[in-house]
Formats: sequence, structure tokens, C-alpha cells
Amino acid sequence: MIEPTSDEPPRILVIRGGAIGDFVLTLPVLAAMRERFPQADIEVLGYPRIASLALSGGLAKAVHALESPGLAMFFAKGGSFDPEWREFFGQFAIVISYLFDPDGIFETNVMSCGPGQFIAAQHRPDEAKPIHASDVFLKSLEQLTIFDGDPVARLELPGLAKRKNCLALHPGSGSETKNWPEQNWGRLVAHLLAHSPLNLLLVGGEAEGERLQRLAKRLPGDRVEIAQHIPLPDLAPRLANCVGYIGHDSGVTHLASALGLPTLVLWGPSNETVWRPLGEKVRVLNQHRELAALPLETVLEGINALELEQG
Repeated sequence: MIEPTSDEPPRILVIRGGAIGDFVLTLPVLAAMRERFPQADIEVLGYPRIASLALSGGLAKAVHALESPGLAMFFAKGGSFDPEWREFFGQFAIVISYLFDPDGIFETNVMSCGPGQFIAAQHRPDEAKPIHASDVFLKSLEQLTIFDGDPVARLELPGLAKRKNCLALHPGSGSETKNWPEQNWGRLVAHLLAHSPLNLLLVGGEAEGERLQRLAKRLPGDRVEIAQHIPLPDLAPRLANCVGYIGHDSGVTHLASALGLPTLVLWGPSNETVWRPLGEKVRVLNQHRELAALPLETVLEGINALELEQG
């Protein structure tokens, strides 16, 4: 339990690596701790390009870079630690780590720096158990008498403008096995432009390569916009201003869901029970691992059922 020992607010550190989806599914941990310890300063040690989402949503006060060279020796036995990092860890009342640390080397080294409490959290769900990832990540907070954390990832951004008449599409993911065929996305884009008043925001990163350019080729530039290689803190408000989102099992899909967008997920071979985005506005189309067999008509029915929030 946090016991204040000075006029300074107590500090809590959450250590979280992984990809975008892993971090978004850990947002409920930050929210639960902020509710349980409203006077504490919650900080994140992770990848700033991803963890900065917690700053945007007011869930963390600071983000520190997990890839900092001075941290390397904390993963080795009997390491000689950087004095600044030793002092850094010693300032926290609670450190909760979601790093893979099977031998407890990182835990032992961090504890030698003098934090008040170290919680070694489960870094990844056991997919043999039908328990959602967010519930797995929240389980470790029971050591802090937090038993009722909301497993739905929520990211509320301040100062958003009125929603645009725009539908966000993310036609890729980190694995081709999770993707609906590109030609199907082409048919979907053409249908939406021909039969709806919606403009389209095509979202992608390195994994999409030239897919977005191919999909947007010969389409009206006043109705189709490409957002590729956009930093997450900049992408998040652009997504949040859309009326809805369609994508695969990807980190961007988890982000869209956390932003509260009506979200349609074209789900591939991943374990839906464990990894699907949660939320009242999320619909999942699962073709029993054969995503290529998902017909356009079914996707259009799913879009019609989303109740797009046009502003």
C-alpha cells in the first residue's frame, strides 16, 4: 500500500514493452491505478512512440524510454548499474512490470535500487485459457487490492473537434494471415464511394507498403485521404474525429476501439476470446480462420449495423 512519506506525491511506474495492441490492452491497468491512487504520479517505462498515448489520454504523467542504453545491465546478473537509473527506480513506491523476466533477473536488479514494491505481472496471456488479455493484465493489481478494474480499454482525448463525415479504414496488419484480401478492400472502397456520402481515411504504416496508394489510385482526391506513417499521438485525434472504423486484428484497431469509435473488425486466425477489442461499439466478423471467405455483402451489413456517429 502507498504510504506518503513527504509532501511529494507518491510515484508509480508501469513497465510495458510490446506492440501497439499490447499497450492499448494495458490501458485498463493505468486507468484502474489512477482511480485507486488519485494522488499518485503514474509513469510509464516503455516505447515512447507507443506509450505517449497514455500522456495524450491523461493516464500517465511521464513516459521514459525502455530502449535507453543505461537499462541494458538490469537484464544481466551482477550488472553494474547506471547511477541515474538506480536513483530513478528507487524513487517509486510501486513498480509493476509486464516484461518477460522468467528468471527474475530484472526484478532482482530493480529491487536492489530500493523501490517500495515490485509486482511481476504476467506479460502475455495463456491462450489455452478463455480469459481476455486485459483481464489477465488487471489480475496482477489484486496485490494492490484492486479487484474491479474495467477491462475495456478507453482513451479519452481532450479538445476534439466535431466528428467529420469520414470513415477510417485500415486494410492491413502485422501479418498477411490476418488480412482480408486487397482486392476485397478495393471493392469495399469503390462501393462506399458510390453508395454513401462518406469520405474515407485510409490508415497504414510500414506493414501496408504501397497498399494504400494502390487502393486510392484513380479515386476522387476530395473524398479519400491517406494517413500513413503518422505518429500515434497525431493519428489518434484524426481517428477520433471519424464517424467509425473498419480494420483487422491490429494495434490500430485496438486504438480505434479505445477511442470509442464504432468499430468493425474483420477477424482472422487469432484467438478472439483473448485478443479481440472490447467495448460497446465493437462488432467482430469472424469467418472461422478463413478471412478470405468473408464476403463483401457481410462486411457491408456489418457497416450498416455500426450506427456511425456522424456529427
